[in-house]
Amino acid sequence: MKFDRIVAVIGHKGEMVQSALADYPVTFVWQHDQLGTGHAVKMARDAMADFDGTVLVAAGDVPFLSGGSIDRLFEIHESAGAVATCLSAIFPDPTGYGRIIREPGTDHLKAIVEHKDASDEVRQIQEVNSGTFCFDAHRLFTALEKISRDNAQGEYYLTDAVKILYDKGLPVLVAIADNPDEVRGVNSVDQLDELAQKFASRL
Repeated sequence: MKFDRIVAVIGHKGEMVQSALADYPVTFVWQHDQLGTGHAVKMARDAMADFDGTVLVAAGDVPFLSGGSIDRLFEIHESAGAVATCLSAIFPDPTGYGRIIREPGTDHLKAIVEHKDASDEVRQIQEVNSGTFCFDAHRLFTALEKISRDNAQGEYYLTDAVKILYDKGLPVLVAIADNPDEVRGVNSVDQLDELAQKFASRL
């Protein structure tokens, strides 16, 4: 997959990220206040102001996401004419992850409910949000202007943009990753080592 531009949203210890990516064609934007994933993506708006097309949003703590999964996500998104498509995964223990709410029996995505905001019933769902999305650029930034911090964490959730777009009657889809380990987030060195060993054993 070739990208027209790459924008990295940085915050805590952002200078280290800039140094690590110094040899790559990356535009850096700062998120000085840590107000959530939706707020982070909003920081990229000016850098993307003249862009008209599909935006890939991916989290920096998902190190084993493959090019094949990204290609497949783009293909599903663009062939269906969707305005948003979420890469999901099935986890036996989905604790901590946002849950996928589908239209029953379809690949249409109604909403993503964060774990801390979910009811006991929703927490039984094992399909989770990977944090990787394709969005129509214009629709994304328009929807982000309408999200709020009225939730358990007091943050601007990127996932709220999904429901905003769905409620407008626009096509929003979900695609399940073939390998759920690809989309696991890493929050510690131990978790990184565990995943690295798992992928090394497969190779």
